[in-house]
Amino acid sequence: MGAMKVLTVNPGSGSLRLHVVDGNDATEVDDVESVVDTYGTVDVVAHRLVHGGPDLVEPTVVTPAVREAIAAARSLAPEHVPKTEKLLDQLTKLLPDATHVVCPDTAFHRTIPAVAHTYPLPARWRTQWNLRRYGFHGWSFSWATRRAAQLLDRPTAELNLLVAHLSGGCSVCAVSRGRSVDTSMGFTPLEGTMMTKRSGTVDPGMLLWLLREGKLSVDELEDGLYHHSGLLGLSGTSDDTRDLVRDGDVKTRFALAVFEHRVRRELAAVAASLDRIDALVFTGDIGWDQPEVAEAVAGGLGVLGISGGLSRTREQDALISAPDAAVPVLALQSREELELARAAGDVAR
Repeated sequence: MGAMKVLTVNPGSGSLRLHVVDGNDATEVDDVESVVDTYGTVDVVAHRLVHGGPDLVEPTVVTPAVREAIAAARSLAPEHVPKTEKLLDQLTKLLPDATHVVCPDTAFHRTIPAVAHTYPLPARWRTQWNLRRYGFHGWSFSWATRRAAQLLDRPTAELNLLVAHLSGGCSVCAVSRGRSVDTSMGFTPLEGTMMTKRSGTVDPGMLLWLLREGKLSVDELEDGLYHHSGLLGLSGTSDDTRDLVRDGDVKTRFALAVFEHRVRRELAAVAASLDRIDALVFTGDIGWDQPEVAEAVAGGLGVLGISGGLSRTREQDALISAPDAAVPVLALQSREELELARAAGDVAR
């Protein structure tokens, strides 16, 4: 990054993470207002944009036209995009002299081939409404790919990885020679593996039935799928894996077992897009810091040559599988702020 100081703005569905990145150092910031008080000014503000729709597919300096494209994508990720819009309003006023860059999560997945990103839907639907798989958590996958290459001491362009980003939102990705070739999330961040509060993939025929038979309204269905499903829906008590592991009653053990099964299922699915697997990588809050989940997922992927018996130590990014494991397993702390700063800095130079 050189001498450039970058504020990274990373809004999740239920969180906001702010970091000031200066060179290779990143300092977490408590709130938006404290940035100006503490740091005075920054050169670049990197705004993580979960969904930019068909028009915003790479890091881009914010302009009125870009703001229009963001607004057009609002309904595609209603849990995320409005938060980015609000933060853009707030931060362009607080930091008017900085270069503001939006960094779509979908950018890393631009390399997914058509055979993997195409939905088998009528052509008119696909072309008229840009119905396709976009993929998300791109900055986490990008960082994990770079970091795994460092730890394995291999060139990124030679690596084939299975990466599981497990956090409030969860998705998996197949990386072939450093490039995304398949992922579990699709048109929206609701598809794919089960999450903490989101359902992940469920039978669309079941959803049609619930609507057609008047069991639920569209609003009730959306609220249930986004806010009351996943670990929370199955356990009935918590969406936090730490609570569920600690509690350990029948319902919480079952919720975790379903979660782990769904992660394994999605990893096995995207593995079909690889000709070999050089490593399995866990990242995200759960992937990095919940060894029980990593053990259950890896231990159930014997069909892919992956095994359990993982180290529980999480003091630093590390290889957590046995030295003689056929497929190495790594646990990496997600550093999306460093990838966002790098990408935004490249655009702003």
